[in-house]
Amino acid sequence: MTSSTRSVVLSLYMRVFRIARAWQAQTGVTSDTETERQYIMQEARSLFRQNQQLTDQDSVRRCIEECEARIEIGLHYRNPYPRATYLPPLGLATQRGRKLRAQQRLRKQAKPVYLQSHDDT
Repeated sequence: MTSSTRSVVLSLYMRVFRIARAWQAQTGVTSDTETERQYIMQEARSLFRQNQQLTDQDSVRRCIEECEARIEIGLHYRNPYPRATYLPPLGLATQRGRKLRAQQRLRKQAKPVYLQSHDDT
């Protein structure tokens, strides 16, 4: 990782924690605010640690884009949790053969950039 990439990653990490410290839940309830703050910090720690060993510039760039997208979406909607993804048309094919492979390919292509680090469910 180059020094400029490292500084971008560290600034994103610090930005996420600054956002978490100032976060206010939409409901205005103190317990909701604390729950959402803890979620933001826990999610940031786990994802940054998970991607700590990345050396490929393209994968680091994708992770940076995902982080920026999640920050912007969270701030815009005032919701720290990932937004739901929707199945593409014909996304519920039979579970065998060629249709299954096509279904898996469609789901992978339909996955938004802000959810790339989450496992398929």
